[in-house]
Amino acid sequence: MPIINRIAEFQDEMKAWRRDIHAHPETAFEETRTSDFVAEKLAEWGIEVHRGLAKTGVVCVLHGQGGGNGRAIGLRADLDALHIHELNDFAHKSTNKGKMHACGHDGHTAMLLGAAKYLAETRNFSGRVCFIFQPAEENEGGGRVMVEDGLFEKFPVEAVYGLHNMPGTPVGQVGLRAGPAMASFDIFEITVTGKGSHAAMPQQGHDPVVAAAQVVTALQSIVSRRVDPMESLVVSVTQFHAGDTWNVIPNAAVLRGTVRCFKPEVRDLAESQIKHIAESICAAHHATVEYRYERRYPALVNTEAETEIAANVAAEIVGKPNVEVGADPLMGSEDFAYMLEERQGC
Repeated sequence: MPIINRIAEFQDEMKAWRRDIHAHPETAFEETRTSDFVAEKLAEWGIEVHRGLAKTGVVCVLHGQGGGNGRAIGLRADLDALHIHELNDFAHKSTNKGKMHACGHDGHTAMLLGAAKYLAETRNFSGRVCFIFQPAEENEGGGRVMVEDGLFEKFPVEAVYGLHNMPGTPVGQVGLRAGPAMASFDIFEITVTGKGSHAAMPQQGHDPVVAAAQVVTALQSIVSRRVDPMESLVVSVTQFHAGDTWNVIPNAAVLRGTVRCFKPEVRDLAESQIKHIAESICAAHHATVEYRYERRYPALVNTEAETEIAANVAAEIVGKPNVEVGADPLMGSEDFAYMLEERQGC
């Protein structure tokens, strides 16, 4: 693997950055220490640093040797961690209880810092590179907030690139695809209200648990019976909350879950069908429904030309046989999608 010698020389330094960030995870819009760490490194290397977009975002601009041609690209990494208790016991495990870098953003940030350090040393390019360190990728849409705060008006670029680590893919292999590459991300909440009763006398009430349980099962028919089998859709119920004790049927039950797909029309269908199924089943059980549906992230769609550029660059590093162009799309989601709605990229 032809890694540039100078980059290989500071591999241990990048590893130390990654472990420092991993040991101090911060979640959405609270990444103050992480942002300080990133900004200090960039300033140390003589790169122009800007702060404040999406609260804790960091954007820096590096001018190349022929910086007068006006062309610019963006390179993006995400800063935030997740609300997860870390169970590892290595020296750099999380020191912030209940927070962990469980999705690899510590690695993404360290990699982009490595790229910034190398390019700042060499400046062997023309135009500008904008390094975008984005907060709040996990669930809270920091990419959307950066765009709304004027990211591309303040730092105009013609294309923007990102990457994500992928456990399970062999080291030295890269996968990418043009077109829809990652799914949209929506959430739903269904509150089923019936009438509570003693568990030994269920006939005196209207059991919301039974109604909600049938809703969970029926929602699976959206994928199997309401959507073209050639389309991709996931409807997953991930939470079911009801009751406090063994012998009382509660007044209400709450279901929560997520929807993933690639096409707007499939997204519309899923949203309407979840509501229809919940209301119809609950009406049959003399229960009422409160329904909430939030569209969080759009589908991530890579553009053809920029995907080809990324594939060619990857092939130069890992060899063409190790680059899978046309990799299967993922039902996972990424708020980098918001940046790709505004600019070409991959």
